[in-house]
Amino acid sequence: MSFEQLHPATQQQASVYLPYIQGNKRNFLPYAISLYQKGVLEGYRKIEGSDNIPFVATWNVATLPSDLTRCRMQFDGNAELSYEVMMASFEFINFLIEFIENYERYHVTDFSQVFYRKLLRFE
Repeated sequence: MSFEQLHPATQQQASVYLPYIQGNKRNFLPYAISLYQKGVLEGYRKIEGSDNIPFVATWNVATLPSDLTRCRMQFDGNAELSYEVMMASFEFINFLIEFIENYERYHVTDFSQVFYRKLLRFE
């Protein structure tokens, strides 16, 4: 999927999440909502000193910001390298905003360290 082809969500859709999103992140909110509504994302986990590991993330699309979203990630096409995390949809959309920001800045298709700590239950 190309982020350049991602169409922003409507102002009405974005307004529901505005109370949960702060500062400059609001600029990316319509794009993060649009990405969220797709329910799937492919990327690469950056590993220092090694090859990047491909992943596929899938999730259920919730209606309200406080509804739970269950995200499943599978690395390297290997079912044994599958992980799952549940969080409020507004929190997951925040992670998608960070994902888009990282892509815009560094052309990296990867989630933040904070997301992985949550996924792997390190926090």
